[in-house]
Amino acid sequence: MCLLGLFSYFCTKILRNSHVAMRKFIFTFILVAAAGMAVAQHGKQSPMQKLMNAQFAINTFYVDSVDDNKLVEDAIRGMLEQLDPHSSYTDAKETKELEEPLQGEFSGIGVQFNMKDDTLYVIQTIAGGPSERVGILAGDRIVTVNDTAIAGVKMSRNDIMKRLRGPKGTKVVVQVKRRNTPELITFRITRDKIPLYSVDASFMLDDKTGYVQISRFGVKTHDEMLEAIAKLQKQGMRQLIIDLGDNGGGYLNAAIDMSNEFLDRGKMIVYTQGRSVPRSDARADGTGRYKDLKIVVMVDQYSASASEIFTGAMQDWDRAVVVGRRTFGKGLVQRPLHFDDGSMMRLTVARYYTPAGRCIQKPYKRGDRKAYDEDIINRAHEGEYFTLDSIHVNDSLCYTTLQNARPIYGGGGILPDVFVPLDTTENTTYYRNMMAKGIINQYAIDYVDRHRKDLKKRYATLADFDRGFSLTEADMREFIGRGEKDSIKFDEKKYRTSEQLFKQVLKGLIARDVFSDPGAYTYILRHRNKDLKAALEIINDDRRYNELLLKGNPEYERLAARHREQPKKDK
Repeated sequence: MCLLGLFSYFCTKILRNSHVAMRKFIFTFILVAAAGMAVAQHGKQSPMQKLMNAQFAINTFYVDSVDDNKLVEDAIRGMLEQLDPHSSYTDAKETKELEEPLQGEFSGIGVQFNMKDDTLYVIQTIAGGPSERVGILAGDRIVTVNDTAIAGVKMSRNDIMKRLRGPKGTKVVVQVKRRNTPELITFRITRDKIPLYSVDASFMLDDKTGYVQISRFGVKTHDEMLEAIAKLQKQGMRQLIIDLGDNGGGYLNAAIDMSNEFLDRGKMIVYTQGRSVPRSDARADGTGRYKDLKIVVMVDQYSASASEIFTGAMQDWDRAVVVGRRTFGKGLVQRPLHFDDGSMMRLTVARYYTPAGRCIQKPYKRGDRKAYDEDIINRAHEGEYFTLDSIHVNDSLCYTTLQNARPIYGGGGILPDVFVPLDTTENTTYYRNMMAKGIINQYAIDYVDRHRKDLKKRYATLADFDRGFSLTEADMREFIGRGEKDSIKFDEKKYRTSEQLFKQVLKGLIARDVFSDPGAYTYILRHRNKDLKAALEIINDDRRYNELLLKGNPEYERLAARHREQPKKDK
């Protein structure tokens, strides 16, 4: 039906009901109809005018009332879903939650907590933060916030965080249950800025090798990394392992600033280019402090975006040996477009390329987000995480490094110089059930709650704890019993397979709480991390380290040759 026909039909209907509504309708309709007729005179309606007419028709004639804002938001989401997997729209609340971890701080009361028996349990207070200043202690249970019970009411973690967080300078009243104190203790806390760190752990692995674990690329990542390296140098560090496993990326500039520390002046770090975005090159400016430091970079299948930019720059310039598994493969650059209501559209405007020219974006089909998201699972099904022979290495995607001209490969993600298979030998269904039900975490919290004073007295340092602490058989029987109370049937064979993993994970969680240090968990489990073991062996083996940087991994050439022969066999 044309616009004028539609106009006549609804005029007749509305005249029977309301002259006021009719006048309002006529005025609005004339505007849209005029636009439509003007377009008709020129032969074709533009997509934007078509969209406006559709919204007008829905808003005016639809059988039920509609929310205009939601209609527009759904339209934006629908358009973006037809593009690439990383263009997205977030409302004001989602935008704040998305950007907060990368800004390096938020406003709150300054506690790290976990949920134990439906109650908020304080693991640690932030040093110098609002909660520490008023006297809240590790082990305290917060039961009310501003007279609202949060314990025993099955309140979600997000809802609890909303009540504790708020603008800097605002006050919140909490009531705390403290062990061995019968009455509740009331605290009035003034919220303040709380730092969020992206360097999760840093420590010495041996007398010359430092280790830095980076969880995201945020505003303060570069400064945090420099601080961590400086601390390690004071302890004798002469070579460094940078762990980017599970690092999903963040800000492009953070990756550029970090790369700059390790490259000579003028060397390309990354370049970006898009249909409407001209090529932009980022190069090292020569101010880097660690251009001669021997480094290994650890990555895995969850290392993405900014992690791949940094890793690609180090690999392309033969600056570091890369250890682990093929990275995620996100090579698209999003530009944030903020709206007045606090919402944001992140639109892909360019691709980024490593210095050697690799675009490491993995293949995708427009509009098929499900298949894209399932790629990580499909890699596991195809065996890529467990055997080198499952990795597809194609000559057509072969590049050469810029310093030593050794072969490196594209095709989606960055292929490490040394492949380390994923270790699942101790990961039984019994272990997964105990983890999924929260038994492991809950037992660690409860153990520290009962033994905190004794543990602090017995172990002055984390190294002392690592050398001297172990869970007894009685402790483990109690742990098993906790699982049985939560309907997890004990399986002797599977328990024995996972026993050492259980003990090490529990020990790491206990250390984290006792020493109020998130990095303590990584420190305790470093002996079990096979990626880290491989990285340490390589960085301490000068001959192998140099051969990898000069010649590359000969196994990849074998795989490439096998794939070259495959078409001949098919024929």
